[in-house]
Amino acid sequence: MELSVYNIKGEDTGRKITLDDAIFAIEPNDHAIYLDVKQFLANQRQGTHKSKERSEISGSTRKLIRQKGGGGARRGDINSPVLVGGGRVFGPTPRDYGFKLNKKVKALARRSALTYKAQKHEIVVVENFELAAPKTKDFVALSKALQVADKKALFVVEALSDNLVLSSRNLRTARVMNAFQLNTYSVLDCKKLILTEAAVAVINEQFKA
Repeated sequence: MELSVYNIKGEDTGRKITLDDAIFAIEPNDHAIYLDVKQFLANQRQGTHKSKERSEISGSTRKLIRQKGGGGARRGDINSPVLVGGGRVFGPTPRDYGFKLNKKVKALARRSALTYKAQKHEIVVVENFELAAPKTKDFVALSKALQVADKKALFVVEALSDNLVLSSRNLRTARVMNAFQLNTYSVLDCKKLILTEAAVAVINEQFKA
């Protein structure tokens, strides 16, 4: 698959770049995408939720009423879960939500996500660029030139620079990422995928089956 290369002014340079069909034109596997996204989101969870059980409540352990003859249910101490302020039965405890996923499945998911982007014509290739200073205005001008200022866009470069990160971090609809860190969730979570020529070379090399 070949795509035109644009410059930072949004003009067609007249050059073409080849996207590896083994990455951008495969038979997508939706289940692999599901598993990879599920693992990504699970890894974002802190898992620090906690509620106190009966043994952890601060309160007297004296038996409130006698066992029999009161006309009501049997009742122990004031920390009983059936009383207001008592412990919680089977409440949440700290845990790790992460799970193992085979590397080949993750790789297949990334290729599937990139294939969907290519099929929907949501990939734009731009020549390598570098911002001279950390100015949000310059990054906005770049987005407007590429006609992605009003869309959720992911800019993928070979290596992140401080100027690029600082210029884009205040924009709600834009995100920049290193090509080596590209993941399935980030690809699917954007409306336009902006790749530099160097990033395409990295993806073609790193994401092969």
